[in-house]
Amino acid sequence: MMVTFISQCEKNALKKTRRVLDAFADRIGDNTWQTVITEDGLNTVKKMLRQTASKSTAVSCHWIRSRSRSELIWVVGNRSRFNEQGIVPVNSTQKMVTQFENDWHYLPLIKALAALAALFHDWGKATALFQQKLKKSSMLGDPIRHEWISCLILHALINSCQNQEGDSAWLEKLIDGQLDESQLKAIVALQEEKPLDQLPPAAQLLSWLIVSHHRLPNFSHDQSVTRKEWLGEPAPDIAQLLKRVTKAWGYENQGDEKDYQKRLAACFEFPQGLLSQSSRWLKQVKKWADRLQSCLPLVEQSMNDGSYRIVLHHARLCLMLGDHYYSSQSADPQWQDTTSLFANTDRKTKQFKQKLDEHLVGVSTHALRTAHLLPAFECEPPLAEDIQALKKPSRSAFRWQDKAVEKIKAWRESHAKSHYGFFAVNMASTGCGKTFANAKVMRALSKDGESLRYILALGLRTLTLQTGDEYRERIRLDSSELAVLIGSRAVMELHHQNMNSDENLNDEQLGSESSQSLLDEEVHFDCDIPEEGLATVLTQERDRKFLYAPVLACTIDHMMAATETKRGGRYILPSLRLMSSDLVIDEVDDFTGSDLIAIGRLIHLAGMLGRKVMISSATIPPDLAEGYFNAYRAGWLLFSQTRDADKQIGCAWIDEFNTRVETVGETLSPQAIDAYREKHRQFIAKRVAKLVEQPARRIGEIVECQEIVDECEFDSELTKQERYFSKIKQAVLAKHKFHHTQDRKTGCKVSFGVVRVANIPPCIALSRHLMICDWPEDIDVKVMAYHSQQVLLLRHEQEKHLDRILKRKEAAGTEPKAFNDSVIRNHLDHSKAKQVIFILVATPVEEVGRDHDFDWAIVEPSSYRSIIQLAGRVRRHREGAAVSPNIGLLQYNWKAIKDGNRSGQKYFCRPGYEEMQQLDTHDLRELINTDALAKSINAIPRIQKPEKLEFRHSLTDLEHKVTEMQLTSYQGLGPENLQGYLTGCWYLTALPQVLNPFRKSEPTTKLFLMYDPDEECFLFIEKDDRGYPVNREGILQIAHQKLSENEQNRLWLFRSYKQLLTQQAEARDSDEKSVSLRYGELSFVDRENQEYGYSDQLGLYGL
Repeated sequence: MMVTFISQCEKNALKKTRRVLDAFADRIGDNTWQTVITEDGLNTVKKMLRQTASKSTAVSCHWIRSRSRSELIWVVGNRSRFNEQGIVPVNSTQKMVTQFENDWHYLPLIKALAALAALFHDWGKATALFQQKLKKSSMLGDPIRHEWISCLILHALINSCQNQEGDSAWLEKLIDGQLDESQLKAIVALQEEKPLDQLPPAAQLLSWLIVSHHRLPNFSHDQSVTRKEWLGEPAPDIAQLLKRVTKAWGYENQGDEKDYQKRLAACFEFPQGLLSQSSRWLKQVKKWADRLQSCLPLVEQSMNDGSYRIVLHHARLCLMLGDHYYSSQSADPQWQDTTSLFANTDRKTKQFKQKLDEHLVGVSTHALRTAHLLPAFECEPPLAEDIQALKKPSRSAFRWQDKAVEKIKAWRESHAKSHYGFFAVNMASTGCGKTFANAKVMRALSKDGESLRYILALGLRTLTLQTGDEYRERIRLDSSELAVLIGSRAVMELHHQNMNSDENLNDEQLGSESSQSLLDEEVHFDCDIPEEGLATVLTQERDRKFLYAPVLACTIDHMMAATETKRGGRYILPSLRLMSSDLVIDEVDDFTGSDLIAIGRLIHLAGMLGRKVMISSATIPPDLAEGYFNAYRAGWLLFSQTRDADKQIGCAWIDEFNTRVETVGETLSPQAIDAYREKHRQFIAKRVAKLVEQPARRIGEIVECQEIVDECEFDSELTKQERYFSKIKQAVLAKHKFHHTQDRKTGCKVSFGVVRVANIPPCIALSRHLMICDWPEDIDVKVMAYHSQQVLLLRHEQEKHLDRILKRKEAAGTEPKAFNDSVIRNHLDHSKAKQVIFILVATPVEEVGRDHDFDWAIVEPSSYRSIIQLAGRVRRHREGAAVSPNIGLLQYNWKAIKDGNRSGQKYFCRPGYEEMQQLDTHDLRELINTDALAKSINAIPRIQKPEKLEFRHSLTDLEHKVTEMQLTSYQGLGPENLQGYLTGCWYLTALPQVLNPFRKSEPTTKLFLMYDPDEECFLFIEKDDRGYPVNREGILQIAHQKLSENEQNRLWLFRSYKQLLTQQAEARDSDEKSVSLRYGELSFVDRENQEYGYSDQLGLYGL
């Protein structure tokens, strides 16, 4: 391709740009270059220009398409030097505009609160006990935490203004510098139980910032007590919430009662005073008390309309960032000590570091700097621009993507004068290009309609890596435009080995919990935000990518910290990221239980920060869409009240058949939810009408198990299991008979099928049963167990094999490429049978994140959702209708069979939806519409909600009911309800996160299967605090087990851990032991007194 480069650079940037362009192109003018270059070469030029870019850089690149036409490909640097076609202006005019702050109406209040809270946040460190602790370098926790003492001192100050209500009285005292220390000490000594109660408005805001600057108030007693005491309790405003908070909410350390009482008195003694003798601190207190007093009308306004929530969010972020940053700095040698009070000690030397007044003033200064930059965080971070792949029309099969963009653009043009919210739902079917469509839609929704800046959050590492690959390959985003974070360095490396990546990953971050950049060189982002105050959150290159990369594809866990962090500053970076980025949550219905409520909290924050949100999945239930719209709406209303933004919200419903864009104009009233519900119902009705016209690729039938329930009531568990597994074996034979492909070379009839079981123990037991049981003479079976409790390197090898042979994207009538795979070919060539069945016995890990295509499936039911997800792996990439049932649904799940199907018990749980509501029966024939099943298995019952729910007699209605209880139960206002978080003040505490945590699960143990070269054996070890291996096999009762000869003969895929370690060691120029401590990871839930077996082929399992 022939290209022309135009440089409009100034100053130093001109020399740097010339140096780069002269190396690749011919200079045909002072600032013009031309050359013929490959696409890869052009990408290299762009990357090199970006690495040296500054504010003075401006380079455009034009592709010469013909004699009469050229096309702007990209601009690096200052885009304002060119128009949209890359043309340079011949004249320009100037106009003064106050940068950024035009509509940040509450910014003065945010600054005043952050500054004053910073000046008081560690006031409680002036106690005798805390100063003694610093002197002795003691790690022992204070009986009463210093932030609680700070609140007591502030409360004393306010109480000293006798018979004077409102904020003006105590602020006047501060403005005048009137700190009567003896009076304050006397009031503090009374140890007020609820110092945050009965405060005037500004004092309420200030007190909460002080008390929460390390941790959110969290009732520290047993969770069952917490549930009982606060369940269903509304907290309609901040006053109602703060009157509940006592020191028991996480601000006392009452471990040893005797020691607690002994040290308690010193928490209320201030022998060195309360800083009134520090003139520099007092000067700042006077200044910011005066500023806060001038902001009292804003305080009143925010209290009236509820917008103090967003004010507190920003002020707390500034306060904590200032505290973290200044605490990490050395003491100011020029600071004159007038108090003999200290704030902290040096971590290494244990000597006194910063003086207390120095620390408070320093934190205040840096909190203010952050507050001043808040508008910049919102609009300054870089964008991905000039993305040619998104400009091109989609192929005819994916034309719906362009139609969706056209409708959104038309809606935007009709609302061009207003700043609006936007909530989109993408329900296009699997295989229709949702991921690519999401990028096109987000580009259409961007401020200029041409660029990208958004977060794509997914639930699984595998999905995140696949999406990152697609964005690199199809959208052509480079490392300065795309960051992919999955939370595991080892998984990222193995994935890129599998992709034959040439990218050389840096090995220095062995223990990092989040992925670093995909390229080892530093990536330079063009951004005007100074990073000095961000030093404590931008500690590594991956943090800079997380904040600045225009497109961030990550596991949703990275973003959940923004709303789920109960203590510490882990929420700061995701919150800053969300200020400037729209949010897409892909495969959103992969989450269940308390995860759904937690994601609602994140969507609310996105709305509150003025961002646009899209949720994406083919099987979104109505209550999930409505509940998340409600969460977004509540957040957007807060944003629109604090800024010059329209309260209306644009809503889009997108699928492969149609796109509908509507304005929900009743946003302030409850009718908004009704309006959204009706519009969603209409969209789903049209979608269902189209779906029923599609050929039925999956047909189901019930696998009868009633005789086991009737005949084996008093038999042993082993007998029941044998009978149950025998039913599965018969179902496998039945499905293989009608759903197979003939191998042309051997004439064998071959099928690939999956048996889905709910949990790991039956997965192992069934796998072994199928390997050792008798099969008909003309049938050969090959079995593989697939679950989460497998060594990382072995699981990677397994998934690499499955991904390779189960793609099945060949044209109809073409022999599967799997038959040419060396492993499969070897099985077929050496089998004496005329029929070969490959059986994957899998837990729910197979249901999501894998692009697999099976001939048939047998499903142990847990929920209709899991049935649909597993069904999506049958004939996934094959067109045309199925001619006979290719999915067998077991009449009962193993839990019901094992327990004798007793009435009053819950069997569709863990996994499943029956924990919150109980079914009257567990017979699948009565829980699913068998007539519909015999026609087609599809998502219609999940995406369309009946008028009346029969949730005790229907598996799909049960799921609708549980989702309704979690997301659209608008009457529930307690901390356990999403609505209580959205409209009440429980967000000021950690109770919502405690009662509905994200990724709620039992604690896991992380082991490594280490190779010991001295003993030439393998050991399960745990790494200690220093990273050294500690043998845990004896304590955890893990026994290495060998498979019998018969079992080995029927293995689908044999994997040698030792051989894989050797391959990795050679590739990395390392040794097997080091590699095993990197890629030998295995996580599991350790049960007390449980014995375990381990095999490379089966993984770790209970005996």
